[in-house]
Amino acid sequence: MVSNMFLSQMSIVIMCIGTVLIVLFLILLLVSGRKYQNLIEPLEEKEFPLHELYTFGLMIGDIFKLNFNSKKNVTRKKECELWYGRQYALYYLKIYHAKKITFAVLVFLLSFLLYGFTRESTILLMFIIMSVALYMYFGEELHNKIKVRSQQLLREFPEAVSQLALLVNAGMILREAWRKTAESGTGELHRQMRKAISNMDNGMSEIEAYSVFSQDCVVPEIKKFTSVLIQNLTKGNSEFCEMLKQQSNEIWMQRQALIKQQGEKAAAKLLIPSSIMFIGILIMIIVPIFSNM
Repeated sequence: MVSNMFLSQMSIVIMCIGTVLIVLFLILLLVSGRKYQNLIEPLEEKEFPLHELYTFGLMIGDIFKLNFNSKKNVTRKKECELWYGRQYALYYLKIYHAKKITFAVLVFLLSFLLYGFTRESTILLMFIIMSVALYMYFGEELHNKIKVRSQQLLREFPEAVSQLALLVNAGMILREAWRKTAESGTGELHRQMRKAISNMDNGMSEIEAYSVFSQDCVVPEIKKFTSVLIQNLTKGNSEFCEMLKQQSNEIWMQRQALIKQQGEKAAAKLLIPSSIMFIGILIMIIVPIFSNM
């Protein structure tokens, strides 16, 4: 009886806390909506769903004076520079912080609402854990985007370099060979190559355009190739064609090694569920035997 009364009182306390937090959230959302509306207007719904609510996260960031110069945020800012450009890096860094804060708080508040309907403490705990997981997930969102793009660039890179080497060996100058290769595909690497061509057409020097291409692509293999390309272009090396051919062969070998490595990782990952299934089957066989004994 005492235990039931205690649980009932705890439920009332939890629901009261939840109600206060929800009211506070709505007040802050209303106030922040007026203050930060101009900051969220440029955001696209597809990339930033429910971005109208991010004003809450922006206000929380200002209230608690988030340090955007911390070691972790400096890394995140560099990632924003790679994805959105140096000019908008700090803006998007703040937006991603606002996004993770907003979604984490929304799920946290949802846990109190669901607890009010179900009175199940397990649901409350589960959604609180989920809110923490969301905060961490959205904190790594841009990093994961860059990682996926890097893998895509690496997949397209060997074929693009082979085509570039083939065109240069056929007598085409590098700039035109680069343009021809860039226009031959629709992937991320070809898009970055077309961006370099656009920079050249708009007055940027060829070497500077390749350098910007290297910085935007991030991938070490591409940076190394572009560095060798610029070095040979600057020196006017007579063995430029041979160098491109050699680079192409090296890149294909690297790709084969990478595919082999990824295959080994995939096999290792498959081993875990297979082991779990094997243990489950053993339990299903052994338990009835011992029960009969």
